[in-house]
Amino acid sequence: MCPGGGIASPSLPGQFDAMNHTLTVVVVEQNPDRADAILEALKAAGSVEAHVIDGVSELPRKIAVHNPDVVLIDIDNPSRDMLEELTTASGPMERPVAMFVSGAAGGLSKAAVEAGVSAYVVDGLHPERVKPIIDTAIARFQVLRQMRTELAETRRALEERKVIDRAKGLLMKAKGIQEDEAYALLRKTAMNQNRRVADVAEALVTASGLLS
Repeated sequence: MCPGGGIASPSLPGQFDAMNHTLTVVVVEQNPDRADAILEALKAAGSVEAHVIDGVSELPRKIAVHNPDVVLIDIDNPSRDMLEELTTASGPMERPVAMFVSGAAGGLSKAAVEAGVSAYVVDGLHPERVKPIIDTAIARFQVLRQMRTELAETRRALEERKVIDRAKGLLMKAKGIQEDEAYALLRKTAMNQNRRVADVAEALVTASGLLS
């Protein structure tokens, strides 16, 4: 949290990059009294624009209307199917999602994490826990998002390396040259065409496939 008890503003790329960003929070809460208490807690947290959704029907559409930065879902005993529906609807891969459940639903924590929920809290949503839970959800989302980005980059690099190796093999066979010479030719062609080596290699592999 920020000094003074406010909610820390997220610092993610895209929707979270504004320095003075007002945090938009959607609260999925069917109990009116608990919803009012949560709204008061959010109001006390600082620059927060809060919206309450009082049912799970048409949840994707209702959430999309507000395009929130954070989603808080308070539900006593979600089933596994409901968990998947709720997390899909709230876009856990796009924004932090915190789910609050009763003690009886604590066994679904693994499924919640696998579904992308940033924070899964047993024993329900209590107003005094709103601020720290939102901060925790944002922090975890940042870590998970960075991990997903790094994993995607690693996979892309591996795929590009495979394509480059295939292109080198084609050049070695066609021109009777060594591997380092084949790579140098790929790199020179890429520089001359102002393209990436991987793109030149992919074009060569694709052309070879069409001619074979």
